[in-house]
Amino acid sequence: MQLSTESLLIILIVGLVAGWLAGVIVRGAGFGLVGNLAVGVVGAFTGSWLLPQLGIRLGDGIVSAIVNATAGAVLLLVLIGLVRGSGTRGFLRS
Repeated sequence: MQLSTESLLIILIVGLVAGWLAGVIVRGAGFGLVGNLAVGVVGAFTGSWLLPQLGIRLGDGIVSAIVNATAGAVLLLVLIGLVRGSGTRGFLRS
């Protein structure tokens, strides 16, 4: 699998935006710039696998990629929070 520089840059930007949005949505789960980027990229893979399994299709384009990656990143942050023992009380912003 060979990625062009442009494709890699788009993946990093989508991952960064998704990681930041997930950090805003899920309180207390920000991991800094590099951590949010990693969570966003992993979330993008998680969201792109999970949403079609649930029958949810968002379409094509950068906005749908960010929404997809953010959904996966939020799920990932919630799971990380549960594993770390913070529980769900006060974990999600209201």
